[in-house]
Amino acid sequence: MLIASTIKFTALSAVVGTAASFVSHVYAQPVGIPADKFDLSQWNITVPLDMDGDEKVDTISVADLQTYSHPDFFYLNDNGEMVFTTPNKAITTPNSSNSRSELRQMPRGTNTELGTHSPGNNFALQANPAGEIFGGRLNATLKVNHVAKRAGYPDKFPAYSMVVGQIHADKNDDQIAEGRGFGYGNEPLKIYYKKWPGHEKGSVFWNYERNLSKDNPDREDVSYLVWGNSWDNPAEPGDSGISLGEEFSYEVNVHGDIMSLTFEAAGKETMYFQINLADNIGPDGNPDPKDNPNGYAEDLMYFKAGAYDQCSTQDSEGMWYPACPGTGDWNIDKTNGDYASVSFSKLVLGEAVQK
Repeated sequence: MLIASTIKFTALSAVVGTAASFVSHVYAQPVGIPADKFDLSQWNITVPLDMDGDEKVDTISVADLQTYSHPDFFYLNDNGEMVFTTPNKAITTPNSSNSRSELRQMPRGTNTELGTHSPGNNFALQANPAGEIFGGRLNATLKVNHVAKRAGYPDKFPAYSMVVGQIHADKNDDQIAEGRGFGYGNEPLKIYYKKWPGHEKGSVFWNYERNLSKDNPDREDVSYLVWGNSWDNPAEPGDSGISLGEEFSYEVNVHGDIMSLTFEAAGKETMYFQINLADNIGPDGNPDPKDNPNGYAEDLMYFKAGAYDQCSTQDSEGMWYPACPGTGDWNIDKTNGDYASVSFSKLVLGEAVQK
């Protein structure tokens, strides 16, 4: 992967795509870079670019992230907030059709002698005998600036939405080959914001993905409402929702085998959830017979945060492909509203605490 670094003044492309033709400009960033105000010593970032033309999405290492920003997709704004932006159409990671400007937790920091997928660079549940780091905590305060305004299939649930925080399980082909039922690279947590076009307010909810193989028809997301409406409800949420530009916070705390979630916003009821990630019991206390009975008990996991656009431009069968418009030219796509953007005023990793 190419490491494309910028500091106070940067010459970078204004065009995004898998085959970009570069138009260079000079951008001033007098407020500094994200690492000036946020501790990014245990994060890398994937950005919606292919600056070296190797047909792979660019990942900026932990070391280079300390001096990195991008004037369109990852920068510090005048309020000192860390901004993540990504267009609907851009180069993506191999296993996703969704673009992203998103941090990935790297507990190893700059110690590249530890492999990305090693137990020392991921956290585990207490139930995992191969774990070296057990649990963790992520606190974030943010406001969503924009979600994609158009979709070819507006009734598909991911349309008009983005993910602003995740726990992702590490893919492990060896475990799958051994028939141990883990290593699929699924997501026990995705925190969503969704706002339909023309609505005054949007909704916040979180999803748990059943930990099954990708060819298993029961591998689906189970969604839990925080504020507003569920992701399949096209009604205006009104006062129960969250507006673009309205601040809210989340805490994700994984201690032992338990994931505890807290969501807070001014004028809203604080919402709490707990789920045992080592079984198939949901936060409502009821078993899910379609889920892996051991949940994510033997997976290695990591936090993610930023702008993970759910408005895929892929036009295919299946709920994950709403055929959202996009050209790959950032200036055009920004004008058309075909992008997602979020600003974080707080993003802090910490040790898990018992709840």
